[in-house]
Amino acid sequence: MLKVSVCVPTFNHEAYIEQMLKGALMQETDFEYEIVIGDDASTDNSQQIIQKYAEQYPEIIRAYLHKENQGPATPREFAGRNNVLQLLKACKGEYVAMCEGDDYWTDPHKLQKQVDFLDSHPDFAICHHNMLVTYEDGSPSNTFNKASQPLVSTIDDILQDRWFMATASWMYRNYFLIDDFAPWHALAAAGDWALSIQLAAKGKIGYLPEVMGVYRKHSAGLSNVHSNVNIWFLINRKEMFENVNIWLDKKYDATIIKTVANYHEQLRKLEKIGSSI
Repeated sequence: MLKVSVCVPTFNHEAYIEQMLKGALMQETDFEYEIVIGDDASTDNSQQIIQKYAEQYPEIIRAYLHKENQGPATPREFAGRNNVLQLLKACKGEYVAMCEGDDYWTDPHKLQKQVDFLDSHPDFAICHHNMLVTYEDGSPSNTFNKASQPLVSTIDDILQDRWFMATASWMYRNYFLIDDFAPWHALAAAGDWALSIQLAAKGKIGYLPEVMGVYRKHSAGLSNVHSNVNIWFLINRKEMFENVNIWLDKKYDATIIKTVANYHEQLRKLEKIGSSI
């Protein structure tokens, strides 16, 4: 069985995708890995760049260069969803390492370190590491995780609505080779949250404090749409946690009740501000 699939969803990342691919191709491992990249009908030169690398490294890169955007077209908070889900299912590795097309890795031993961790810790479902966060507007960079980040986390930490894993730092056990996504996943706009909850329901989360990549924050990033002032998105997140509570048979009911209550309070404040304008 192939050891690792590197999953790369991309859209209009012409300025970034080559650096991402170089970071993946420089990995030094004692196992074989593949790069599964899906471009969601970019309107820039992303596909030409990807095609060049796919032809140069045909034994490593599997490229899905869509001629039409996979959608859904609306709501905008779901942008890129179908491309990502198709890619996740296309990954054949025992483990999957995530890296969106505008992020990149800086440590040539990143994959090896995470595989070694998961191989030696069978009760862990996810391994993540620290990342450097850079900003398009020139703001000072910072690390994604603070020095206080625990080396071990659980699903309860995620259900407290704490986001402590940069998506480009993930490596997870590829349960989705066999399992389908949870039925509530398709309703959740925050696809990375939906994925992490399903994975964390299978095992613990390990953290490597080393900075092994760069997470770019820029105006075209989806995180600007998934914001804490987007009322539609906040309602969707609240509903996601409510659906998760049922899916988990209310095993974490006390935690999720507090999380949902926090969303009610955020929405109340935003609606109050909106009514006063």
